[in-house]
Amino acid sequence: MQYYSTLKAKLIYIFTIPDAAHNGCVKIGEATLDEATDSTLQPNCKELNAAARKRIDQYTKTAGIDYVLKHTELTVAIHGGYITTFNDKKVHDILLRSGIKRHDFSKKNQGCEWFECSVETALAAIQAAKEGKNSIRPNEIVDIEEEIVFRPEQTQAIEKTVAKFKKGGKNMLWNAKMRFGKTLSALQVVKEMQFHRTIIVTHRPVVDEGWFEDFFKIFKWNDPHRYGSKNKGEKFENLEKAAKRDPSLHYVYFASMQDLRGAQEVGGKFNKNTNILAADYDLLIVDEAHEGTQTDLGQNVLKKLQKDKTHVLNLSGTPFNLLNDYSEDEIYTWDYVMEQKAKQEWDLNHFGDPNPYAGLPRLNIFTFDLGNALSGFEDIEDSAFNFKEFFRTWTGDIEHDHREMPEGALGKFVHENHVKNFLDLIVKYDENSNYPFSTIEFRNSFRHTLWMVPGVKEARALSALLKAHPIFSQFVGANGDSGIVNVAGDGDEEVETDDALKMVNAAMGDNPEDTRTITLSCGKLTTGVTVRPWTAVMMLAGSHSTDAKAYMQTIFRVQSPYTTKDGRRKENCYVFDFAPDRTLKVLADTAKVQTKKTTSESERVKLGEFLNFCPVIGYNGTKLDNYDVDRMLEQLKRAYISRVTKNGCDDPRLYNQELLQKLDAEALVKFKNLHKIIGSTKANHTSSDVDMAKTGLTNEEYEEQERIKKKPKRERTPEE
Repeated sequence: MQYYSTLKAKLIYIFTIPDAAHNGCVKIGEATLDEATDSTLQPNCKELNAAARKRIDQYTKTAGIDYVLKHTELTVAIHGGYITTFNDKKVHDILLRSGIKRHDFSKKNQGCEWFECSVETALAAIQAAKEGKNSIRPNEIVDIEEEIVFRPEQTQAIEKTVAKFKKGGKNMLWNAKMRFGKTLSALQVVKEMQFHRTIIVTHRPVVDEGWFEDFFKIFKWNDPHRYGSKNKGEKFENLEKAAKRDPSLHYVYFASMQDLRGAQEVGGKFNKNTNILAADYDLLIVDEAHEGTQTDLGQNVLKKLQKDKTHVLNLSGTPFNLLNDYSEDEIYTWDYVMEQKAKQEWDLNHFGDPNPYAGLPRLNIFTFDLGNALSGFEDIEDSAFNFKEFFRTWTGDIEHDHREMPEGALGKFVHENHVKNFLDLIVKYDENSNYPFSTIEFRNSFRHTLWMVPGVKEARALSALLKAHPIFSQFVGANGDSGIVNVAGDGDEEVETDDALKMVNAAMGDNPEDTRTITLSCGKLTTGVTVRPWTAVMMLAGSHSTDAKAYMQTIFRVQSPYTTKDGRRKENCYVFDFAPDRTLKVLADTAKVQTKKTTSESERVKLGEFLNFCPVIGYNGTKLDNYDVDRMLEQLKRAYISRVTKNGCDDPRLYNQELLQKLDAEALVKFKNLHKIIGSTKANHTSSDVDMAKTGLTNEEYEEQERIKKKPKRERTPEE
């Protein structure tokens, strides 16, 4: 078993169709080379022509169209001593700026990226792209209107929301994965509805810059709309005064949830934000609505901002905690499966036109059963691999360490030899080995990876072992520094998000293909940021009770589009999970939450679609298995049976909460009698067990709460 190549080279091609309808027109498109290559392939060589024909055949054979391939070459060139890359869209723009017109065949389902020019002119445009020019003749540039073209799903979200609001509806939720383009699309709703006052509230102040930039893509300089925030555009007071003075003026104001929660009007401690909270808004946009909005203070802020006429648009990539608050007609969903399906089906209706989804790589999940390779770390409650115990570090506290700490062991792993064995295992090569760092080829594919670990101290200890390891110590970042980047921190506190991102980017350098890095995190950089060169994430934290929302947010970090300086594009990305049952449970939970239907069949369909576009491969010893829905659910069932057998009637997985709530008095009596007959086991639960009825916390959440309690109050975040 080999992993699919993470990075693949691109080529550009030109072809014509020898008939009267296409006379005087050329088609310019892009293709991907299946095999890894370098910049030595010459234009029109056998390999490039074969790749181009394979791509063109995908959308011409079904229509029975004969074509003539005129030119192929890699989308990379050396100009002025520097490597430059370009794509088909760049060449199209150069033709348009040079006064060349498109020829529209869209009514005949033949695409719209045909140009009324000769092959020679198209070649001149490619040469201009390689030289970094904006037109074939720089002194003859035709201005073209930069137009925002929304993808089909964005148009659907906008139209559904506008229609809902115009019919009197007040609430909409966009359940849309990262890279959907929520900011541009939401601002288009503002424009089409002509809302007078709009406020954007988010738990991530850093995205202010993104909203500010997108604002001016939707609203031009002569548009009667203004943007404001604490750091960008106008101050709130100026916007509100201008809006009262001139009814034709509209504004969009950006505010952070953290800042608004400090106001006395919502239960905070400070006399501030009174005017912001008091304004009569037409639209409230809640960005990343699943974060920071469910606390009492967060709810108070949202209620204060909503007046009688206020519409609300919630934006979230993982709104698992919000879906039940909305009806079907109040939700627009765009998920990973829809994205990959659109990517696959694009050519059926667009005849090879530039695929807007082409840069979004396919996700692949590989699970490895560590319990078989490293026995003795099975969680008593979950019968799953216990990362917290495996990566436990010496603290000097006998109660925590369970025995006296050896001299000089403070901060090191309690089970250091086992951790070293694990690192040796994932780089070990044999004929059947498929561990992610077991071959040079694999290490090249996974040059930059994110490793999720249980905590700050664990990350520090792992960083030390990696830097001393014979293989991982060779991972070198920019300027010759170590490629092991610990963004979890060196002590008890995590690194700030902005600093963490700077650390990772600095280690990768200007050309990530010349460096190798491993980023160690226990939570940082898993939401709200993009690190494009990451091609894989190693899940070395969590438990069977891991929250599906957090898990999905983390794994999609590596699905960010990325193109190298030599023109290769990220086509595949990977998740390596060392707790197989946890992986399957999270995916099953996600399928359940993502469908509003109550039938198990609809969940099976959703799960089947996900596995079709995100294969899950289980690795157990020398055996590799590709999961389908039945195998996945069967393994989950066996895992649950194993846990319930150990824990007896005490195990919460034995009960369906919805059904228990519907039992009548007679049925409850029978159930209690059954419990007395079966009895409860005396399983030795871990000391971190929590009474769910009293706290509502999982073991992971309880441990996090205990960590927060140790922090001084002044250093805690509002959520903490």
